[in-house]
Amino acid sequence: MGFIVGYIVGFALGFGLIVGFARYQNTRSIKRSDLAAAIAAFARMTVEDSRKLLPDKFYPSWVVFSQRQKLNWLNHHMEKIWPYVDEAASEIIRNSVEPILEQYRPAILSALKFSKLTLGTVAPQFTGWDGNPNIVLDIKTRVGVSLPIQVKNIGFTGVFRLIFKPLVDEFPCFGAVCYSLREKRNLDFTLKVIGGDISAIPGISDALEDTIRDAVEDSITWPIRKIVPIIPGDYSYLEVKPVGILEVKLIEAKELTNKDIIGKSDPFAKIFIRPLRDRTKNSKTIDNQVNPIWNEHFEFEVEDVTTQHLTIKVYDDEGIQAAEIIGSAQIPLRNLEPGKVKDVWLKLVKDLEIQRDNKNRGQVHLELLYCPLNSESKFRNPFDPDFRLTSLEKALKQVSDDGSVFGDSPKSNPTTKPEIIIRGVLSVTVVSAEELPATDFMGKSDPFVVLTMKKSDQKNKTRVLNDTLNPVWNQTFDFVVEDALHELLMLEVYDHDTFGKEKMGRCTMTLTRAIIEGEFTDSFNVDGAKSGKLNLHLKWTSQSIVKE
Repeated sequence: MGFIVGYIVGFALGFGLIVGFARYQNTRSIKRSDLAAAIAAFARMTVEDSRKLLPDKFYPSWVVFSQRQKLNWLNHHMEKIWPYVDEAASEIIRNSVEPILEQYRPAILSALKFSKLTLGTVAPQFTGWDGNPNIVLDIKTRVGVSLPIQVKNIGFTGVFRLIFKPLVDEFPCFGAVCYSLREKRNLDFTLKVIGGDISAIPGISDALEDTIRDAVEDSITWPIRKIVPIIPGDYSYLEVKPVGILEVKLIEAKELTNKDIIGKSDPFAKIFIRPLRDRTKNSKTIDNQVNPIWNEHFEFEVEDVTTQHLTIKVYDDEGIQAAEIIGSAQIPLRNLEPGKVKDVWLKLVKDLEIQRDNKNRGQVHLELLYCPLNSESKFRNPFDPDFRLTSLEKALKQVSDDGSVFGDSPKSNPTTKPEIIIRGVLSVTVVSAEELPATDFMGKSDPFVVLTMKKSDQKNKTRVLNDTLNPVWNQTFDFVVEDALHELLMLEVYDHDTFGKEKMGRCTMTLTRAIIEGEFTDSFNVDGAKSGKLNLHLKWTSQSIVKE
């Protein structure tokens, strides 16, 4: 009897739960439908409808309704005249942008022009721009193939700087407007071959994407600015002008990623502050080497030392194929002290904007010297033709140069710059070394140093000091140098063994600092060794020769 009662109670309870759950679900579904309908109704409401339903006190303090927002009349007229504005604006953009694209055109392309350019069929609203832009570039490759490339899905965000200058006493109270991109946050676009796949053509996609990105960013990124005259007048003084010269020595690189299956990479470097074709410097290619030594000098104009960067990109030369990038590095110019030589090792990364991985792609060794451009400059630049002139000689030279003012920098025309040769005697004192790595079984080493002048191939070496990791040599060596600006001093530290020698590491340096300072003492890390540094004293006595 108890079993039957329990069975009936259990069945009734289960049935009740099922009915209750079904009613709950039905009620919940009705509420969700009502909520969805209400949300849809609110979505269709205009600003005027919402103001009628809710008083101003229900809106946050940052929501403001003003008469300035009622620009429907202007947008209405813009829709009517948009076809004519689109045609005129597209022609202006074509005439302005095509010369810029030509400046940045990579060598793999013979021509880079617009074959189709419209701003779309939808007129812009003054609350934003939303249309259907259609941009088609007409590409001609070196092999004569013509490709129509469509640029689509353009997305751009950034912070613009507007300068209203000069202020005048007539309406609209300023003579011109300067605009510039102060901070770029994002620039995205998609490339598509009309009727094909751009990825099927090796090298074209990357070269074209870099070209467009560099052209857009560099042409309007601060300190570069565009000037729009409002009141007729001469506003050339608002244009960007050089404020200094950056001397760059590309010395060497180490541990570069090997991009070749057979053999080693053939690295070369591209260096620039602005990625214009005529302001980008290319180094020579070092064949089959992942630890190349370039020892090349380049010179760059600087427009704004506080915001500009020096960029270096290292590539693997693939011959007739497009070069493959190994890595990139960048250093802000604001980190440089005017007139002081800065010796830096920069780590190469895959992408300068996004840190994608921690893979070691190698390092590049640079020597940098920034010298401001002004007549009162007290900074010495050994690459300047007037470096060795006295104050009197400089004054006489200024008077003899057809009465021109010295403020007109000779750097403005680099093609007339004479070649500078500085020769003299470099005295190198190898004082000591500290914390060298142990190479013997007993935890000691027998170190000695080999000194080499790379260009002239002069060599000297210190004596061997046995069983020490902190040797003290105090030996001085003199080198007669014929071309100090292009010479390289290498100091290689070895461990002496009975049947040969084992290399610990090396120090590599130019003579620029010695030329500027005349004499100095400093410590240098032993590159390639786990630890250790060399203490050196350098003294320079020079005589300058200028080749006309």
